[in-house]
Amino acid sequence: MVLTPRNDVLRAVRNYFEGERRDGRNRRTEAWRSLSESFIRTADGSYTLESDSGEEAMHTRSGAITESFEKFVGPSISPDAEEIRVLDLCSGLGYNTAALLEFTSASEITVDMVEVSPETLAAALIVPSPVKSHELVKAAYEERLMDMGVVSIGASPLPSPEVTIRVHCEDARETLRKLEAEYYDAIFLDAFSPGVSPELYTVEFLSQVARVIKPDGVLATYTSAAPVRSALIEVGFHVGAGPVFGRRSAGTLASRDPSKVREPLEWRDERMVALSDAGVPYRDPTLSSDGETISERRRVERRIVRGVTRISSAVKTPIYLGAPAEEDRIGRRVRRNLEMMGISDPAGQEALYIICPQMDECVCGCGEERVATSRERVLSMRRRLLEVTSLRGIIQ
Repeated sequence: MVLTPRNDVLRAVRNYFEGERRDGRNRRTEAWRSLSESFIRTADGSYTLESDSGEEAMHTRSGAITESFEKFVGPSISPDAEEIRVLDLCSGLGYNTAALLEFTSASEITVDMVEVSPETLAAALIVPSPVKSHELVKAAYEERLMDMGVVSIGASPLPSPEVTIRVHCEDARETLRKLEAEYYDAIFLDAFSPGVSPELYTVEFLSQVARVIKPDGVLATYTSAAPVRSALIEVGFHVGAGPVFGRRSAGTLASRDPSKVREPLEWRDERMVALSDAGVPYRDPTLSSDGETISERRRVERRIVRGVTRISSAVKTPIYLGAPAEEDRIGRRVRRNLEMMGISDPAGQEALYIICPQMDECVCGCGEERVATSRERVLSMRRRLLEVTSLRGIIQ
């Protein structure tokens, strides 16, 4: 089951719209008065909802609409573009598209918005709009909900003629299969975090994302999770750090065009993605498994590869490669984890060979040219680790 916002709030929203259908009276102001305290007012005055599990909110409490500008629109959209095509995945209350419409002066804008929950679309109709363009999003949501029979009264303004918004209310995995290849200039991936909604961060799902984005298009997501970055690399993206806003870590920007990724991953993140079992991605071969099955599949794969082809992620062992281990508890664990891989010395020749691609100059004697991107460094370190573990197997 794909994770959605709080079920009790969404049920109440549905009840208000069912009342609208029964008596033909607009109940949206009444609904907001009744339900506003169930929403979270973020620092910039815009509202968000917690997930049904209570584990996280749909947006950062530092500012929901500001996050849309800072983490999604600004890093991925050129304000001078004349024509823009965007795929807004897990569009929720519609803030990312609203921020896009505020940000750009393009003469032609096409947005495909994908949200699995009709109740979430309905909730967007009662929430106060944080920016003027959110009213256009509401109009598009309203039209889709009227087609679905959820809403019977049209209360929002019609969209601007230069803006085309298509709303898909279904599992994003189904939508992706139907979309045109190499169509989008930017993709906003704004699902709940991979730990609670892994189905939208798998290798197979991101492979579909790679299929529909233009060769120079940019994907933006707020997550910095190692399995997501690993999957993006596996399906052909260059990856880098996105802006930091609200949440504790930077998001992720990805593109098949390396020039679009301006900020590389931090060196520690590159190592964890490349070398540790934390970088094992989520997988969903049929694009139909539920989140629990996908998470369990990854847990099994991590156990299989840990100490065999990937270094244990315990105490972030890969970040200690290249330096002598301290004689303390962490140092002993680092040595133990590396010895499982046949690496006897964290500062020895094998360790230096593995991390050499990250260095400004060769430190292992390989003489290879320096690589310029995080993707290339991750793939090179991963290859070198496999060479070291394969050599260990031959010796044994």
